Amino acid sequence: MANIIDMKDLRYLNLFGRITKVHTRFCFMYNEAIVFCVPPQLVSKAVGGEGKNVRQISQILRKRIKIIPSPKGIKDAEKFIKAIVSPVTFKELEVKDGEMILTAGSQSKAALIGRNKRRFLEMQGIVKDFFGKEFRIV
Repeated sequence: MANIIDMKDLRYLNLFGRITKVHTRFCFMYNEAIVFCVPPQLVSKAVGGEGKNVRQISQILRKRIKIIPSPKGIKDAEKFIKAIVSPVTFKELEVKDGEMILTAGSQSKAALIGRNKRRFLEMQGIVKDFFGKEFRIV
């Protein structure tokens, strides 16, 4: 799971805990948004009625916020990555030996890689932290 928490992440986690009353240890940046991972049974509580918690945090931080269920293991990897990259879609995620291979169409592939491979590098770090595997897009 995510190894390093810097001061900025700690502030985000504290604010998230104070507003939602759901405590988590996992937050990271992806595509200019802050993504919080919470236990699956607490996602609706974290989002709040009609999304009020997400709106409030987003207003305070002036960034987009995503709340997704945290993975229980490698079997939840596809759902986890789909939640992170949505609304972009991909065909399949294959887990082999020490790597994850994501298969996508040409439009999706471009969106998943991003300008100067920024999104690709962010996703590589996320996959490495959560699953300890290398990440490739085909």
